[in-house]
Amino acid sequence: MPVSYRILPDRGLVYVRYEGYARLDDTFEAFARYSRDPDARPGQKQFVDLSRLTGFERDFARLMELQANKADVFHGHHAQTLVLYYAPTPISRDIARHVVRSWRDVPSVIALVQDSESEALALLGLSETSISQLVERAD
Repeated sequence: MPVSYRILPDRGLVYVRYEGYARLDDTFEAFARYSRDPDARPGQKQFVDLSRLTGFERDFARLMELQANKADVFHGHHAQTLVLYYAPTPISRDIARHVVRSWRDVPSVIALVQDSESEALALLGLSETSISQLVERAD
């Protein structure tokens, strides 16, 4: 699947990874699974890895619908959620720019974009300097 997630409960973190072409249907499905996951918690930081993205569906009306669904889940618990987009390529920065803009009027979500892997992890308060290190330690 082009989008997957992994909850790292001891870190209060959800690692989301996109690969290939990002379709909104896949993202809706993955987020629905996450919202029902027994390890999902209010206020979990979301680390969205867009480094393997090759393209994305440009249906901005549906993107806004998706973000509204996410906002309902994030805000419904009265917790603030940090969403950090790791976007080291031109395509990933393009989608990150659109997504961050969609969070602008949602005070319960703090959305950031970072193009450095180690700086993204540091902003999340993690000691690892690479995603592979983070995933290894979670296993």
